[in-house]
Amino acid sequence: MLPPAAAFLPEITFQTSRSSGPGGQNVNKVESRVELRWHLMDSQVLTDLQKALILEKVANQLTAEGLLLITAQDDRSQLRNKEIALARFHALLLRSLRRPKPRKATRPNKAAVRKRLEGKKIQGEKKASRRKLE
Repeated sequence: MLPPAAAFLPEITFQTSRSSGPGGQNVNKVESRVELRWHLMDSQVLTDLQKALILEKVANQLTAEGLLLITAQDDRSQLRNKEIALARFHALLLRSLRRPKPRKATRPNKAAVRKRLEGKKIQGEKKASRRKLE
């Protein structure tokens, strides 16, 4: 089971910059864009198995150094963008650790097979009746 997002806070660093989002002239003065940085392999919160599962799912989102970067610039507030980035981070980890339910092979029952074959026969007869007789 995945620990709450707060457990990852000591491992996460935030970097701020000027946002291109909403804010009018305020955008030019305030650094409201937040970039969350987290090093997957250095994490003390996750087990090795969890790290392997996450690495498998988010390998294309990691930098060369193994950092996961998540940015948020949706809001005018830096604090709100930090909360959004944390929520995205936690959702990403939850998605990565979820294992898909294995598919059980099933067979169609006799009635379904018979119905399908009857439909094919009717369709074939319909097309055959359209052909020219020689």
